[in-house]
Amino acid sequence: MHHAIIYDCEYLTAPGAMSRQWCGPLDPDPNVAQIGAVKLSLQDGHDILDTFKVLIKPIDRFGAQPTVDPFFTELTGITQADIDREGVAHSDALARFATFSDGATFWSWGKDELTLLAISSYVEGVTPPIPAHRFGNAIGLVLNAGTPVADMSRMTSGRLSEYFGFSTPDGRQHDALDDAMSVAVSLQHLLRTQKLSADDFTLPLTVRPPELQAHRSG
Repeated sequence: MHHAIIYDCEYLTAPGAMSRQWCGPLDPDPNVAQIGAVKLSLQDGHDILDTFKVLIKPIDRFGAQPTVDPFFTELTGITQADIDREGVAHSDALARFATFSDGATFWSWGKDELTLLAISSYVEGVTPPIPAHRFGNAIGLVLNAGTPVADMSRMTSGRLSEYFGFSTPDGRQHDALDDAMSVAVSLQHLLRTQKLSADDFTLPLTVRPPELQAHRSG
C-alpha cells in the first residue's frame, strides 16, 4: 500500500442538534454537505501527495433540497449560495472520492463513514461505491503510536495538529479539508518519527493495549 486517504466530512446541523442526536422534530437529517481529503504517502518521506474537496447538494428523504441552517454556515463557513453554485450530487461526490483514493484505505478522526455511507446514502437512496471495510478510525492509530489515553479528550480533528505542535495552511476548524489536513500532518509526524509505520494502516486495525502503546512510545 503506497498511500492512505485521510478525510473529514461536514454535515447538516442546527442549534442543539448534536445534543439531540439529530432527533429533534426540526433537526435536519445529518446528510454530508462537504468532503475533504488528503492523500498521505506511506513510503519514504511520507509526503502529502494530493488533496480533495467537494461540496454536495444534499437531498432529504422526500427528494427536496433542504436549506442550510444559519448555524451550519456559522460553524463551517459554507453558505446556501456556495452549495447552490458548487454543490454536486451525493452519488457524484462519492464516485469522485472513490477515484481519488486509488484503492487506498480511508481514515477519519472517528467514524465519519457512518454519516457519509450509511445515513446520507440511505436518505438519498444511493448505493455507496466504497465498501465499509476500507474505512478505519484514525483515533486508534494515534493511540497505537503511544499517545496517552487521557489526552484523547483534548483532541478533535481540527485541533489534532496543534496537540503535536503543528499548524495547517488555513487551519479553519469545521472545514472538511482543513480538518483532514490537521489529522494528516499529525499522522505524517508519527510516521516520520517512526511511532507509526505503513503496516499500521492495514485494516482491520488492532488497537494495542495501553501498556504496549506506552512501551512503543518510549
